[in-house]
Amino acid sequence: MRLPPSFYRRPTLTVARELLGKVLVHTRDGLITSGAIVEVEAYIGEDDPACHAATGPTARNAPLYGAPGLVYVYLNYGIHALVNAVTEDEGRPAAVLIRALDPIDGIDIMRERRAQAAKGRRPRSRASVGVHDLCRGPGNLTMAMGITLDENQMDLESGSLGIVEGGLTMGAITSGPRIGIRVGTERPWRLWVSDHPAVSGPARLNAAITSTAVRRRRSTSTV
Repeated sequence: MRLPPSFYRRPTLTVARELLGKVLVHTRDGLITSGAIVEVEAYIGEDDPACHAATGPTARNAPLYGAPGLVYVYLNYGIHALVNAVTEDEGRPAAVLIRALDPIDGIDIMRERRAQAAKGRRPRSRASVGVHDLCRGPGNLTMAMGITLDENQMDLESGSLGIVEGGLTMGAITSGPRIGIRVGTERPWRLWVSDHPAVSGPARLNAAITSTAVRRRRSTSTV
């Protein structure tokens, strides 16, 4: 069952933490891919210099000001699509960036998409991409899952992209500085499943900063 809007209509850091272990599911052209969320980052409000809302409302960041549970997809440096879940009340811009997944469904589809995206840059066979490499990092994640700007402003509760209850048992959760940004780096708003092989970023940045134990019960993911 998909997470309802009420799940996202809460403080962003609470949503970010509870998204770990949930499953992101996408259907494109009849092909289903999914993966358990193992790394996220929170972006909160106009006073967060790393949040797209720091400049105030624009056409690009309009989804951030929208209803909780909307999808916000944007192009990073005009190249890679990055996917976010909008949080908090409408009019309060905030979202959680989904940075990494542990693949569950459609692994061969993910490999094919990654291979197609790599054509012209470096030769790489479908089999050469390890399972935990497929969705490591927000750009690789969207390539593997087939997520594009078409999903921008989609409703996570009813669109082709959704988030459902988790199918994995999660261990400790670690928090630390956000990465891949130039401002707001001091805020410990990146959260990940400790020591999970799909988590992105240099190993030194994944060292424990603060941890808390959390368990997720096993359940079956459904679209």
